[in-house]
Amino acid sequence: MRIALLGAGHIGQTIARLLADTGDYTVTVIDKNPAALAKLSGRGITTAVVDTEQPAALVGALRGHDAVINALPYHLATLAATQAREAGCHYFDLTEDVAATREIKRLAEGAKTAFMPQCGLAPGFIGIVAHHLASQFDSLAEVKMRVGALPAFPTNSLKYNLTWSVDGLINEYCHPCEAIRDGQRIDVLPLEGLEHFSLDGTEYEAFNTSGGLGTLCETLEGKVRTLDYKSVRYPGHQALMRVLLEELQLKQDQGTLKDILRRAVPTTMQDVVLVFVTVSGHKGGQFVEEVFARKIFADRSERAPLSAIQITTAAGICAAVDLFREGKLPQRGFIRQEQIELPAFLANRFGSAYQQSRQVESIA
Repeated sequence: MRIALLGAGHIGQTIARLLADTGDYTVTVIDKNPAALAKLSGRGITTAVVDTEQPAALVGALRGHDAVINALPYHLATLAATQAREAGCHYFDLTEDVAATREIKRLAEGAKTAFMPQCGLAPGFIGIVAHHLASQFDSLAEVKMRVGALPAFPTNSLKYNLTWSVDGLINEYCHPCEAIRDGQRIDVLPLEGLEHFSLDGTEYEAFNTSGGLGTLCETLEGKVRTLDYKSVRYPGHQALMRVLLEELQLKQDQGTLKDILRRAVPTTMQDVVLVFVTVSGHKGGQFVEEVFARKIFADRSERAPLSAIQITTAAGICAAVDLFREGKLPQRGFIRQEQIELPAFLANRFGSAYQQSRQVESIA
């Protein structure tokens, strides 16, 4: 299968290597940064320097490929999907942006190719898990989805290190969040809904952020009383982000905020991804709750170290593409994450990264 991979950042490079190493994919990585592309030299991966923000240049680079994997910043998702359709390619991406996903769904209407956005961790894997658990109930009461990409060793006041895209981080902190309350689909504010919990003896907080639900609001509307998604952080993070975004009004000056974070908050490869979903409802005449909880840790091998967010995000989209190639997903139109069966995902050679993670036995 011929893959055009857009974006040669940390996640894009991980995706390229995973797919190319199987021998089942011919991968061409497309980026406007020659230095980033140079890191992939000597691995049997073709690279191309292309201005990915220019539609004509982009569509020309996509022609002749079977599928496009978009690992560019979220604000380029609609452009990339539009050019993928023009080039006759299937389309997969990692976006958490709600508006972009709605536009991609529109592009998929009547298309001869498939469009599957939101293939990462959250949205992505978290939705596959939640839908799998929910499908086992006779009736649903509550679905809670919680995900954290956290430094293993927090040392600053934010108790946070940059583990992925700053653009994506600020996007999810600043845009309205979808939820279902009392059976009604609503928008809720980001950074609201603060809650605290402990897991494996560590204290955490969680609060509303945008995009993590993917398409589950639409899928479960009318079937569940409460559905929400929250990002997990160490205690104190939300309060400081509210000072920056609201009191210092950097929500209206996101460029300055991104510059501050990139300059002052270190990146780290020593991270941990926390995933847990709780679903309650009636099953066999009883009111019960089912829980899925995992921790995925960074791979610190000297030869090819990978952060936990690289592992989980790349595993999500590579598994989706792999299952699509095997004919286990629809071959045209819009594909939701929850159309992937969790057992099939975990059995996949890429999805098994989540299976190999440590299962958490208790949540308090």
